[in-house]
Amino acid sequence: MQKQGALINYVEPDSIAAEAGLEKGDVIRSVNGNPVTDLIDYKFLTTDEFLEIEVLKKSGEEWIIEIDKEFDEDLGLGFETATFDGITSCQNRCVFCFVDQMPAGMRKSLYIKDDDYRLSFLQGNFVTLTNLTAEAMQRIINMRLSPLYISVHTTNPDLRVKMLRNKKAARVMEQLQQLADAGIEMHTQIVLCPGINDGAELDRTLDDLTGLWPAVQSVAIVPVGLTGHRAGLTELRTVTPEEARDLINRINSRQQELRRKTGKTMVYLSDEFYLKAEIPIPPSEHYDDFAQLENGVGMVRLLYEDFAIARKNIPDIINPPRKVILATGVLGEQAIKPIIEELNEVKGLRIDIFTVQNRFFGGAVTVTGLVTGSDIIHAFRERDLSGDLLVIPSVMCKKTEAVFLDDLTPQDLERRLGIKVSLIDISNGLDGFLDVLFNRRERDG
Repeated sequence: MQKQGALINYVEPDSIAAEAGLEKGDVIRSVNGNPVTDLIDYKFLTTDEFLEIEVLKKSGEEWIIEIDKEFDEDLGLGFETATFDGITSCQNRCVFCFVDQMPAGMRKSLYIKDDDYRLSFLQGNFVTLTNLTAEAMQRIINMRLSPLYISVHTTNPDLRVKMLRNKKAARVMEQLQQLADAGIEMHTQIVLCPGINDGAELDRTLDDLTGLWPAVQSVAIVPVGLTGHRAGLTELRTVTPEEARDLINRINSRQQELRRKTGKTMVYLSDEFYLKAEIPIPPSEHYDDFAQLENGVGMVRLLYEDFAIARKNIPDIINPPRKVILATGVLGEQAIKPIIEELNEVKGLRIDIFTVQNRFFGGAVTVTGLVTGSDIIHAFRERDLSGDLLVIPSVMCKKTEAVFLDDLTPQDLERRLGIKVSLIDISNGLDGFLDVLFNRRERDG
C-alpha cells in the first residue's frame, strides 16, 4: 500500500493520539472517510467529537481507530510537512526570481519554488495565483482560508504576463476581486524593478490594490534583489539611493491619504529603501500591526523600540572586560550602528561591527540574511580580527537548524577561526543578544 496521507512526526505524550496507539512514522490515510491532503483538512476534520481514523502503521499494518473526544479537542499530533500530497510548485519564470540567481551546487531544498495557496494560508508564503484552479479558489472561499499572502508586482495584465512570463498572470485583478467579494483578507507585495513596474505603473498598481480595501489589508513594496549569478537572465538593475529617496517622498502623500481614509498606512516600504536612502525609519505607529515583518517591513523600528525598553537593564560597567565582534551584512550595519554606539558606552565592553561583504552570492546582495559561513570566514581572516566572542544573527541560518546557506555551521566557524561563536535571534527582541554580551546566559550556536 502506498504511504499517501499525513506522516506523523511527533506524538505528544499522554495525548489522545498517544492513548490511541499512534506513533511517529505512522500515516493517517483518512478521517471519517475523508482523505487528508494537508494540515487544513486535518484540522477541519478532527474537530468532530467522534472520529474514525484510517491509519497505516509504520509496521505496514492497517488500523481503524475510533476516538470519542470533546469538540475541537486536539489529538496531540505533529506532522512532517504542512501539505501531505506534496507542494504545488511555481509555474512562473519571473524575470526577478531569486532562486534562478542562486549559484549551482547548493542543497536541493533551496532550489524549490513553491506557489501553494495552502502554504500561504498556513505559513504566510507569498503566492502568485497563476496556478490556482477553480476548485482551489472555491475551497479558499468555502473554508474561509484567510488571510492569504499574494505576490502581485503589477496589476497591468500585459506587464504582469511579461514579468512572470506566464499567460495566466493576466487574471490577477479578477482573482483578487473574487477573493475580496468573498471576504478573504489579503496581504500583498510588489517587487519593485526599476524601469519596469515603477513610476506610473506602480501608481496604477497601488490604486487598484488600495481600491480593494478592506479585503486588501496591506501592500508591501520591496526592492528587487540581484545576485552575481545572472548569466542568461533578463537584464535588471537595483534601486539607487536617489530613486529610494524619490519613492519615499512620492509614497508619503499616498500613505497620509490612506491613513485618513482607512485609519492605516496600508502601503509600506521595506526597511531597505530607508536604509539605502539614508532616511530615518518611520515611527512604530506608521507600521500599524506590523503585518509584513517577514518582508523586512518595520523590522528595524521594532529593533529600536525593543532596545529602548532593554536599555533600562544595561549595566554601567562589566568586569572582566570583553571584546565582542558582531557580524552583519552591509544594510544590517546601518540599522544596528546606533544601538552598538550606545552599548559601547558601557565601561569594559567593546563591540566591533564586522560588516561582511557577500562574496557567495555576489552582485548587489547586501542583506544580512544571505551572508554565508564562507563569507564570514573569508572576511574575518582578511581583516585579521580577534576578540572574545563572535556574535552571528540567526537570520543567517536556516529557521529549523543552525546551518548557513552554504551548509557550514557555527561550530565550523569556531574551528576555522579559533574564536567562540554565539548564534543569537533578535527577531523576538534583544534579550538574547544582551544576555550573551553581558554573560547573563551563554547562547551557543
